[in-house]
Amino acid sequence: MAGLNVSLCFFLATFALCQAVRRAAKALLPGGTYAHFAREAAGTAQLGACCLEMRMLVELGPWALGFGPDLLLTLVFLLLLVHGATLDGASANPTVSLQRFLLAEASLPSTLLELVAQALGVQAAGALTRLYWAWGLSDLHVLQSLMDPHCSSALRTAAPHGALLEGSCAFLLHLALLRLQGSRAVHRAPAVALLLTAAAGTAGPLTSAFLNPTLAASVTFRCSGHSLLEYIQVYWLGPVTGMLLAVLLYHGRLPRLFQRNLLYSQKSKYRVPRGRPVPGPGGSQTPKEGSRGRGPPVGGQPLSSSH
Repeated sequence: MAGLNVSLCFFLATFALCQAVRRAAKALLPGGTYAHFAREAAGTAQLGACCLEMRMLVELGPWALGFGPDLLLTLVFLLLLVHGATLDGASANPTVSLQRFLLAEASLPSTLLELVAQALGVQAAGALTRLYWAWGLSDLHVLQSLMDPHCSSALRTAAPHGALLEGSCAFLLHLALLRLQGSRAVHRAPAVALLLTAAAGTAGPLTSAFLNPTLAASVTFRCSGHSLLEYIQVYWLGPVTGMLLAVLLYHGRLPRLFQRNLLYSQKSKYRVPRGRPVPGPGGSQTPKEGSRGRGPPVGGQPLSSSH
C-alpha cells in the first residue's frame, strides 16, 4: 500500500498548492482577471494533475498492487467531491465555458481568456506531475516514468462509438449542471461527483470518460493507436455536441444565437379574461357576449323570432 500512500500524498499536495495559488491570486489580482484566468488556470491544473495520477493508478494499480474497481471508483468519487468543493466556481472545462457563453452568461473575451487559462493550466499540470513521477517515490511512479514516453491510447473502441459515449455522458453532465444551476454547493458537488463517477465506471474502460476536451488533449492525444482526427471526433466533437443538445433540450434555444424558442411553444403568462356580466348603473348588468347585438326585451318578455 506504499504506492497508494504516495499517490494520496500527491493528491493532498496538489489540492494544497492550487488552493494557495487561488488565495494569493484572489488577493493580488483584479476580480475579472482572477475569475476568468487565475481561477481557471489553477482549477484546470488541479484537475489535470489528479487525472494523470489517477490514470496511473487505474492502469498499473490492478496488476501491480491488486487494486479492485471498488477502491478505484471510491477514490474517483472522493477526488471529484473535493474538486467540486475547492474549484471556487471555476469550470475547468472548455465545454462548460462554452455553455456559459451560449447562455449569454459570459462575454466572448472572457470565454476566450478562460479557454487559454485552461490550456495553460493543464500543460503546467502535466509538467509538474511528470516531474513528480521522475523522483521515483514509489514503484508505480518508476514504472510510469518508464512507460510515459510510449503511452497507450485511452480510446479503446471505434471512433464513432467513442464519440457517442463521450457525447452521451457530456449530455447528461451538462443537463445536470443546468438543472442544478443556482443550487447550493453542498448539494451540487455530490450530485456532479456521483454522475461523473458513474460515467467513469461505464464509459471509462472504453474512452476514460474525460468529458473535457482540454484534459483529453493533454493526456491522450500524443499517444499512439489512433489518428488526430479520430481523437478530435471523440474527445472534442462528442462533448461539444452533447453540451449543445443539453442546452437545446433544457432551454429550447441557444440564447446567444436565437431569441425564439426552437423546441417549445411559448404561452403568454397573462390570461385574457372571458366576458362576464358587469354591474351597470342602478344595479343592472351588462349583457354577456352571447347576447350582444340583440335588442332589449319588450314588456319583460323575451323576443321571439316569429309572431
